[in-house]
Amino acid sequence: MSSLVEIIRHAKAEGDPELMATAYPYAVYLGLQMSTIEDELHCSMPFDEKLVGNPLLPAIHGGVVGAFLESVALVTLIWELDIEQLPKTIDISIDYLRSAGPKTTWAKAVLTKRGRRVANVRVEAWQDNPLKPVAAAHGNFLTG
Repeated sequence: MSSLVEIIRHAKAEGDPELMATAYPYAVYLGLQMSTIEDELHCSMPFDEKLVGNPLLPAIHGGVVGAFLESVALVTLIWELDIEQLPKTIDISIDYLRSAGPKTTWAKAVLTKRGRRVANVRVEAWQDNPLKPVAAAHGNFLTG
């Protein structure tokens, strides 16, 4: 079995971010799907009953939404940067803006600043309309 770093290198060489999702166990559990649209990495999390936190609404669990945002930030860093080791989360803050209903959730991350050792990333997740995000996050990650 290949190491995660080797799988990432192969995915980048092939230009296929979906290969990275299969190497990241939590991404597999969440059902994350990754693609590039106009050279930007986009991630989606198809709805699954196991992701529901409040069955009365129903709504996706806030922890799942937070994990999705952090995963998208990490995968984006891996995809965009030429790094030799996997990034580590220093801190992340999540703003829950509205309930995430029982449908596919999309997210996109933007690398806002890259220093020698730390990168700052902003992520937004939405369902029907990218102009109406369900959650947003800002994180700092150790990249070197």
